Amino acid sequence: MSPKPSLPFDNSYARLPQRFYTRQLPDPVSSPGLIRVNHALAGHLGIEPNWLESKTGVEFIAGNFIPGGADPIATVYAGHQFGGWNPQLGDGRAILLGEMIAADGVRYDIQLKGSGRTPYSRGGDGRAPLGPVLREYIISEAMAVLGVPTTRALAAATTGDEVMRDGQVPGAVLTRVAQSHIRIGTFQFFAAKKDYDALKILVDHVIQRHYPEAAQADNPVRAMLDGVVARQASLIAQWQLLGFIHGVMNTDNMLLSGETIDYGPCAFMDEFDPGTVFSSIDHGGRYAYRNQPPIAHWNLSMLAQALLPLLDGDEEKARASGQAAIDAFPDLYMAAYQNGMRKKLGLTQSDADDAVFMQDLLTLMQEEKTDFTLTFRRLSDLADPEKAPGGGVGSVFELPETFAPWLDRWRTRLASESHDASEQQKGMYAVNPAYIARNHLVEEAIDAAVNQQDFEPFHTLVDILAQPFEFKDAQARYAIPPRPEQVVKQTFCGT
Repeated sequence: MSPKPSLPFDNSYARLPQRFYTRQLPDPVSSPGLIRVNHALAGHLGIEPNWLESKTGVEFIAGNFIPGGADPIATVYAGHQFGGWNPQLGDGRAILLGEMIAADGVRYDIQLKGSGRTPYSRGGDGRAPLGPVLREYIISEAMAVLGVPTTRALAAATTGDEVMRDGQVPGAVLTRVAQSHIRIGTFQFFAAKKDYDALKILVDHVIQRHYPEAAQADNPVRAMLDGVVARQASLIAQWQLLGFIHGVMNTDNMLLSGETIDYGPCAFMDEFDPGTVFSSIDHGGRYAYRNQPPIAHWNLSMLAQALLPLLDGDEEKARASGQAAIDAFPDLYMAAYQNGMRKKLGLTQSDADDAVFMQDLLTLMQEEKTDFTLTFRRLSDLADPEKAPGGGVGSVFELPETFAPWLDRWRTRLASESHDASEQQKGMYAVNPAYIARNHLVEEAIDAAVNQQDFEPFHTLVDILAQPFEFKDAQARYAIPPRPEQVVKQTFCGT
């Protein structure tokens, strides 16, 4: 009998005490079918892409085959969901198979999403519809190429089974990769139970895994908290700079690693409006675009509250320390945002007028309802018009005449910089994409796959989004905003 194929797993989270998780095998599916394998990511992890595309590999992706070295678990956590406290959540439709150490020495979780019921499913079926799996694959990989810390999609497979949502829809499984799946809600779960021993074990694990420098600090817990605050400030700034709206910024959807997770009702804005909301369940606009920084700040305060017993033995000092860490967020966020905005505008030097200058542009964009992504891409063309390849996106998008006074101020700023126009334009092209995962294109790809079993639009979109900064006239339809009849106003969770 031949030995069972193995992968080089090293499962540190599964070595924590039993109360952190439940050992759980994925539920088998009837007829796994390969959708796509992320060859570059597989290679980075040390997994042979051709094996993933083999019959055994597809069984692995779908959850029917567990290779040697895996130790499948479903993790437990709690969380504030739309501001309401839920004392026990957990991986209700995901199984963490194990961890692998990649070529760069970084540890990554390998998780199956949509792999069946767990003790934390709370009445759900534990499955994932095909549409949300494709959405997460498309958008998470687009975010990764744009330089945003994010969970990744290693592979996706159909199951041959149907799941019940608004009727019967085809099911699928996503193989998700993350530096870890430890959430603010994981800390909240143990803090709410007053299980301070577990809280300390979790802190030590996170420090070793994500913030090793904190171990040398006078107060490692505070140093870890400072690190988490800084990473989240940077992450949310990157979302705002791309017009990305997460949609479900619950505390169980914020990772201690600083990566974006949960691409359910997320979307990129088309025309700029700070009040934009896409999530079908966000009736009050809690997670609107403009609210993302303050919500992140609030979520981090929940983490600080969970950590109070470990921050200091003196309750008053613990609260002061936690508050000081949280109070750093607004300035850290604003510094990251303004620095990123300067790069988007081709500027390297800060100015006392920067905040007003940037806000004046955003006000114009809102008043004129200009497309968020193409506004900045067109500015990139205008930094050095003669060198814009093929005229840039001017063939499909132009700024309104009302922008002229602001453009004059901008050109004056550019002229005062030490870099020449060509270098300024090169820098702007590197941070202002021509292509984003526009809602109507994502929905178009999903509709073709779900209703016509045609995955070609999905593959084409993934391939184009892999080179977001290189505008080509032949691919102009992937850059332009939707026509009125194509506008997607709501996005949905897959549960």
